[in-house]
Amino acid sequence: MNLNILITGSEGYLGQRLISRLAEQHNILGIDIRVANPSHYHYQQMDIREPALRELINEHSITHVVHLASVMQASADRQWDFDIDVNGTRNVLDACVAGGVRHLTVTSSGAAYGYHEDNPAWLSEHDPLRGNDSFAYSCHKRLIEEMLARYRSRYSALKQLVLRPGTVLGQTTQNQITNLFDQKRIMAVKGSPSPFVFIWDEDVVEIIRMGVCESKCGQFNLAGDGAMTLVEIAEALNKPLVELPPWLLKFALTLGHSLGLTQYSAEQLEFLRYRPVLDNRALKQDFGYTPIKSSREVFDFYLKHNREQR
Repeated sequence: MNLNILITGSEGYLGQRLISRLAEQHNILGIDIRVANPSHYHYQQMDIREPALRELINEHSITHVVHLASVMQASADRQWDFDIDVNGTRNVLDACVAGGVRHLTVTSSGAAYGYHEDNPAWLSEHDPLRGNDSFAYSCHKRLIEEMLARYRSRYSALKQLVLRPGTVLGQTTQNQITNLFDQKRIMAVKGSPSPFVFIWDEDVVEIIRMGVCESKCGQFNLAGDGAMTLVEIAEALNKPLVELPPWLLKFALTLGHSLGLTQYSAEQLEFLRYRPVLDNRALKQDFGYTPIKSSREVFDFYLKHNREQR
């Protein structure tokens, strides 16, 4: 059955990969703030905060929405980031309800759980969402998920699939995480193993495709099997691991951020110290998808292609 699917953030990497999987069988409408003129799907340049989104959904008889648009790299204006992430998502939700959309997929993040010393070794979907107020990305993802829960309670006709990826890596990934790996030295908090869980970008795209086409519901962590500590990551990168006590690393981050040497500030120390490690059992057992690559295989794949491109 052909579906009428709206994808927000359609011109980003995941949006483009998803469209390539869906466009042959379904009617795709993409929206983004970028200028684009695709030939194989409908496109409208639009900010997700615009009231006109409701009319667009009605005009194209949208049945399914995939909400990918978000602020990945924090700006200097946190209120502006909040407006896009949280108020923008609220506008998407209200437009879905007003337009009678049947199914909504939202890419949240493992960051919604927060970076806390008392996090369990492996976080499941039953653990509370405690995104840190000091870290805008984590805080906004928590607020968005709290809002999604309220809408699930009030508007049961709008089915929701909420995905919480760990660190997404692929052939050409460049983001705040890979910036850590690009440094001459890998910085770590002494006494904190800070394990990373990775998910292959192609696994993420296939999970979204399955979720949309089968109208799956629920909240799911997205991660490959296993995790990698910073010690293992440094060894794989063949770079020295510099372990600093928290107070010294906080000073180093403050200085490095002020000089433009790192994207991380002292406020994000907990991000390096207490990373959420995602359990993927619900993804495999309940959603019905086993990631093709483990966390280690995803990292090795990224590293191989990253080195080839240099």
